Amino acid sequence: MLPTRQGSIRLFRFAGIDVFLHWYWFLIAFYGISTRAKNYSTLLWPALEYVTLFAIVLMHEFGHALACRQVGGKANQIVLWPLGGVAYVSPPPRPGPTLWSIAAGPLVNVALAPLLTALAVIARNSGWPETLPNAYVFVRTVCLINYGLLIFNLLPIYPLDGGQILQSLLWFVLGRARSLFVVSIIGFIGVAGLVVLAVAEQSVWLGILSVFILLNCWRGLMHARLLARVAKLPRRAGFACPSCRQSPVQGPFWRCAKCFKPFDTFETGAVCPHCGTQFPVTQCLDCGSSRPLGEWVQPPPIPV
Repeated sequence: MLPTRQGSIRLFRFAGIDVFLHWYWFLIAFYGISTRAKNYSTLLWPALEYVTLFAIVLMHEFGHALACRQVGGKANQIVLWPLGGVAYVSPPPRPGPTLWSIAAGPLVNVALAPLLTALAVIARNSGWPETLPNAYVFVRTVCLINYGLLIFNLLPIYPLDGGQILQSLLWFVLGRARSLFVVSIIGFIGVAGLVVLAVAEQSVWLGILSVFILLNCWRGLMHARLLARVAKLPRRAGFACPSCRQSPVQGPFWRCAKCFKPFDTFETGAVCPHCGTQFPVTQCLDCGSSRPLGEWVQPPPIPV
């Protein structure tokens, strides 16, 4: 559904966040630079334009990651790929922290907008269209790219930022499972619109993007159904997730990675009763984080 570190090269590490670039970014970069070359007199400018596009994308993703850390979440990886970038963020499973973690990305583009607009205006008023045509086209295009990224990301289509912001807002009222269900359905409607636009514009990129969004909408819908089921299950006393503080559900909802049989990890002490495999970490079905079983144990209340 989303790009991973597999097939990626590590570019650098900043503020404890590793930035990776997927290898087929270079193939698409060659195509993108070639198609933009007609707007410039040399290939240097379209290459700089493409790199600047991903610099803006990278700042956007760092906005997500740093905001997530600010609210106590986990964020240590960003992957750049031809469709943009993905910051792997895991904020505390509450609507407020999730909302801030997602909204911080578009806010980076909002902050860049007046700076880039001012630069484009100054360039035009300084006579760059005649004296420095390449530089003027570059500045104007980068400004438009930033606005385009901002507007597109704010579309209320899951899993775009706009869809996730809408889900966070609905979470306050409907709860986590229902809000995710609603935005997933809205996402399917948005995908239908993008497909129509892709056909009308004969755009391969919009078609690829539509497939990507469709797959993630389906994933969101399945996750919403799982969350709804988990919310109705009885909880096990004496344990709590170290990340979200939720008590784990009772029942065989964990599956052994070796024999693939289900079991209740809290009942067996993180050992598969079928094949004897010991698991160093246990995943929370509520927030998705994985921590050693010993960190889940809640001390008994101190009598007053």
